[in-house]
Amino acid sequence: MRKIGFNEGFRYAHLGAEDWTPVRIPHDAMLEEPREYSPYGHNNGFFRGGDYIYRKEFDLPEQASGKYVCLEFEGVYHRSTVNLNGTDVVSEYNGYIGFYADVTDLVKARGNVLTVTVRNSDQPNSRWYTGSGIYRPVWLWYGDREKRIAMNGIRIRTLSLAPAEAEVRVRTVGNGPVTLRIADGGKTLFTCTTESSGEAVFRASLPGAEPWSAGNPRLYTAEVRFGDDEETVEFGLRTLELDKEKGFLVNGKRELLLGACMHADNGLLGMKEYEDAAMRKVRILKSAGYNAIRSAHHPVSKAMLAACDRLGMYIVDEYTDMWYIHKNKYDYAADVPERYEEDIRALVEKDYSHPSVVMYSSGNEVSETAEKRGVEFTGTLTDVFHRLDDTRPVTCGINIFFNFLASLKVGYYSDEKAEAAAEDPGKQAEPQPVKASAEPGKAKKPAKAEEAKAPGKPKKQKAVGSEFFNNLAGTFGSDTMKVLSWFPFCDWATKKAFAKMDVAGYNYANPRYKKDHRKYPDRFILGAETFITDAYSFLKTAESRPRILGDFAWAGMDYIGEVALGSLDYPDYAEDFDKNEKWLTAGTGCFDITGQAQGHTAYVQVVYGKRDIAIAVQPADHSGEGHMTAAWRKIHAFESWSWNGCDGHKVLVEVFSRTPVVKLFINGKCVGTKKRGDCRFRFRTVYEPGEIVAVGLDKDGKECCRTALHTAGEETKLSLEPEQAAVKKDGLLYVRLRYTDPEGTGKPLARGDIHIETEGGTLLGLGSACPYNPRGYLTDTTDTYYGEALAVIRAEAPEVTVRGESPFGKASVTVKTV
Repeated sequence: MRKIGFNEGFRYAHLGAEDWTPVRIPHDAMLEEPREYSPYGHNNGFFRGGDYIYRKEFDLPEQASGKYVCLEFEGVYHRSTVNLNGTDVVSEYNGYIGFYADVTDLVKARGNVLTVTVRNSDQPNSRWYTGSGIYRPVWLWYGDREKRIAMNGIRIRTLSLAPAEAEVRVRTVGNGPVTLRIADGGKTLFTCTTESSGEAVFRASLPGAEPWSAGNPRLYTAEVRFGDDEETVEFGLRTLELDKEKGFLVNGKRELLLGACMHADNGLLGMKEYEDAAMRKVRILKSAGYNAIRSAHHPVSKAMLAACDRLGMYIVDEYTDMWYIHKNKYDYAADVPERYEEDIRALVEKDYSHPSVVMYSSGNEVSETAEKRGVEFTGTLTDVFHRLDDTRPVTCGINIFFNFLASLKVGYYSDEKAEAAAEDPGKQAEPQPVKASAEPGKAKKPAKAEEAKAPGKPKKQKAVGSEFFNNLAGTFGSDTMKVLSWFPFCDWATKKAFAKMDVAGYNYANPRYKKDHRKYPDRFILGAETFITDAYSFLKTAESRPRILGDFAWAGMDYIGEVALGSLDYPDYAEDFDKNEKWLTAGTGCFDITGQAQGHTAYVQVVYGKRDIAIAVQPADHSGEGHMTAAWRKIHAFESWSWNGCDGHKVLVEVFSRTPVVKLFINGKCVGTKKRGDCRFRFRTVYEPGEIVAVGLDKDGKECCRTALHTAGEETKLSLEPEQAAVKKDGLLYVRLRYTDPEGTGKPLARGDIHIETEGGTLLGLGSACPYNPRGYLTDTTDTYYGEALAVIRAEAPEVTVRGESPFGKASVTVKTV
């Protein structure tokens, strides 16, 4: 099969209206909707849901004429129906599973009309931001009607590493000879032709081929020819093994999964998925020392699979956030019991040949695992994964303390509670059937945002499930939840479900690791979700306990929705601390939503060996003041000693180092010595401009490492700093907007709106990392957050120029396309 990009020439409109707007796929319609208060709106950043219709008029490419033709949709959120020339072809309810529409018998040479109807007004249907519409790429596949490689017909697995051998299976439509060539760049490693009567199987010997791992992401290409059809697949040689004595083995060697949980949104771009965005995300996570991603809580995109394969990142690919009990009234729980097998089949077909995928997860914090039916369902899902792919283990993330609460019917999910949460005077109306208008006509003005609001602010609903747990952790602290998970009743509520999976996924239950490692000698344990600052204790615990496989922090990067979950902000950045429609992001993450490093990042980099020592400072202009509290943001500090105007203010300085002792100096004077606790040393001192130096000492008092920060000069300027030296045509250019001194030292207290103009490209997203963000990301002006913001531009000309104007002057930068 051959494919052609099919992302140009779309229009979209609100279903039942005529407000047609040209768009290029990927597209996120929700990001363009108004934000308004609802009692459940904090889940998705208070964006309004909607129903939409996408339309594309096209002629069939000449090379596809008379062929088998199929359209691939990598991701549409959600409840979509594809119609070609007046005939419904396929419907897909899951918003994260890719799907195919066979249009062979419907497509014409000229004058085709494709429509895709998307329904996402059924709010609430998720615990985080989902976006709306066709947010991942669309492809047109074509091949011979009688003789072609089947869709997703190439499956590759490693047979051995010494000697290097791979099995390649090729499913075909029709019979005949299949030729396989495996290459390393231009060098042929293996070539063979064999007959297919529906499937051809090759055992390929690959002398000299290196194994793939996160530290050595070595890839090869398999080129398959069948008749006039051909496909190329990238793959890597990689083996997996669970060994009770040695742990999780990748290519025969123990590999700790040093991971982060990641939602699917791309920050300022919303849910729109681009190859460049996925590659950037993986590069950013690797810079912190992470080597693994847990796709929370839905299957990863094909772009993310490719990025992890090429850059070296392990993936735990997760199926869903709910099983048969609703977490939100309109979520996917009603569909899981009927669709789980076909969903998992699609997930496995997507993942099978990718070396980066090392584990599957059947779900997340599903309270069903605390009851008999749910325990049986745990085993059913594990068995389906095994039947479709016997090369990878299966886990499921279980919040152990939450399961105990569920067994007592306290703060647990139920269909009745989901129903009650949606039945509120401020909720949006349930979607009603509307006859789609497929013909662009005279535009009608869409209803104003104010017309959908109920009078006054609706009453907030009582929290249940994960939100109940989040609130509990926020009130009493993260340590409270972890300590409670240690008690025997939590074990009783989870052990039966854990026995039905290959790897027990522990959410926020670090204190159980040592105890359960002793108690259950056949159990493999994965920290499926933890706090970022648990990384050091995890490493120390796992060093001598091989059946503890890894740790996945919440979260690798901040995201839209679950607003204020991890926000630690002061009144100058947030007018109020009520969760209302001006709040946009969770405010958590090792990196902020623009991808910028922060205090959490410095801590993780030191723990995972990327750096020896680092300094982070809490904002000196608010020393001693109260702020929002959040369990999911334990370090509210920045790598800066430029707190201009704060001379004499008391300040908290955090030093991260794995040395046993740290000394802190300000302008040459020692202001404190601390002995190690958990890789974090906290110094309370007084701010004075100049230089701050941290020195790490070994047990004998000998210097091992040092680092320093310097105060910026008085002059402030606007700096535009592109992340790339060059950008490919139609690729994404990321430009960081910073207030600095003339030498480029950042000034976190400099603040002011920045207006952006572009030439040679389209501004796709603009904004700062502040979780409180009334503007959103689709304007041409942004505030800064601690002196920084970000612009994302699609490159469309031989060079792209970005110009910025601010209270601290103007700046511009030009980047060439390649």
